[in-house]
Amino acid sequence: MMLGIDFGTSNSAVALVDGEGRLRSIPLEPGSPSMPTALFFSNESGQVFYGSAAMQAYLSGTDGRLMRSIKSLLGSSLMDEQTLVNGKLTSLFEIVVLFFKELKRRSEQHLGHAVSRAMLGRPVHFVDDDLARDALAQATLGKAALAAGFDEVQFQLEPIAAAFDFERRVTAETTVLVVDIGGGTSDFTVVRVGPDRHADVDRSRDLLATTGVHLGGTDFDRALHLRHAMPLLGLGHHGPSGREVPSSVFFNLSTWHLIQQSYGRRAIAHSESLRSDYSDRMLHTRLMHVLELHMGHQLLAATETAKIACSISGQGERIDLSGIEAGLCVPLSPEGLHEVLQGQLDAIVACARECVAASGVGRLDTVYLTGGSSALAPLQAAMQAAFPDATMASGDRFGSVAAGLAYGGAVASAAQRAGRQTADA
Repeated sequence: MMLGIDFGTSNSAVALVDGEGRLRSIPLEPGSPSMPTALFFSNESGQVFYGSAAMQAYLSGTDGRLMRSIKSLLGSSLMDEQTLVNGKLTSLFEIVVLFFKELKRRSEQHLGHAVSRAMLGRPVHFVDDDLARDALAQATLGKAALAAGFDEVQFQLEPIAAAFDFERRVTAETTVLVVDIGGGTSDFTVVRVGPDRHADVDRSRDLLATTGVHLGGTDFDRALHLRHAMPLLGLGHHGPSGREVPSSVFFNLSTWHLIQQSYGRRAIAHSESLRSDYSDRMLHTRLMHVLELHMGHQLLAATETAKIACSISGQGERIDLSGIEAGLCVPLSPEGLHEVLQGQLDAIVACARECVAASGVGRLDTVYLTGGSSALAPLQAAMQAAFPDATMASGDRFGSVAAGLAYGGAVASAAQRAGRQTADA
C-alpha cells in the first residue's frame, strides 16, 4: 500500500487505498482529514507542536517559535540554512523532515501498521521559470520523505491527482479543467476522465494540458495585509523629510515564511532606527510592539480569518488587530476584497485560459474547483465568468488531492505487482 501525501503550503492531508480497494482518509487531527502545515517549537517545555496545536500554542502566547508555509522555501538556498530552535541550530530541511515524520507517525497510528511507500503531490511549478530550482525543490521534498522513514517515494502533479479523485464521481466520459488553488500555487490541468479509466496505468493520452502559476492563498493574505493592516504600522507613511518609511519590514510581516526574519537582533535594530522616519510616532510604537512581542503571525492570521469570513458571508468583516491595542480593527468589505485581489485573480484566470487553449478541446464539460483557496468567492466568480458554458463543481477542498494521490498510488502498486508476477513467470 502507498500513502497519498498532499504536503501543502497551508494545509496537509494524507489518504490511502486499502487492500480491498477502499479509500481511507487519515484523520490527522480529531475530526479533520487535514492539518495546518505548521510546527511550533516551545521554549518553555522544549516540545514540538504540529498542526492546529502549533497554531494554538503560538496564539496563546507560549514562548517559542512558529514555522509555517515551509513548502514555500523548497528550491531555495534557505533550505540548507540553519536557524535556532529550542536552543539548537536546525536546518529548514530538518524541519521539513520533522513534519513528514509526524505525518507518517499519525498515519501509522491510525492504520495500526507501518507504511513505507508514499505518492507525493507536487505543484506544476514549485518555482516559476527556473527549471533547475524546480527540480531541486522536488528532489529536496523526496529526500525529506526518505529521511522521515519512507523507503519508496513517487510523485504526481497535484491537479492531476485531483482529477483522479473527481473521476470517481463521474458516470460518463468528461473533459474537465481541474482548478487547484492552494496556499502557494494555482495549478490547472485539462484531462479526460471516465468510469472505465480508473485502472489505466498510462494516462498520458488523457492528459491534454497542464499549467501553473506561483500564486495562492498566502499571496492573497499578503496583499490584503499590506493594504489594510500594515498602514497602521507605517506602510506608506511619510516622515518629516517627506520620505516614505522603508517597506521591507512590512513585506516580511505580511509573508508567512518570512515573518520570523523580522525578529532577529539586526532586524529589530533596523526597525528601531526608523523612528526618525515617522511623523506619527504612534505608528512606529505599534510596529515595535508587534516586533518585540513577536505578533506577526497572529496579525496575519487575523487577516486570513477576515478574508475567509468575508468571502463566505458576502458581508463586511473586520480584521481584528486588538492584540496591538484595544479596539484596533480594520473593516474589510466584499468589494474591498475583490479590489485588492483583482490583479492576482486576473493572473490566475489567464493561466487557466492558457491551459484550456493548450489542450485544444472544442468543449469543456466541467470546471472542478479544489484546494483550500478555491472557496474564495471572487475566485469562483472569476472562473464562472471565464468559462460560462462549463458546469462548476467543487470537491473536498483539503482532501481531494490526497485522495487522488492515494488512487494513483494504488494503480502504481497494482502495476508493480503485475510486473513482478510477469517476471517470476
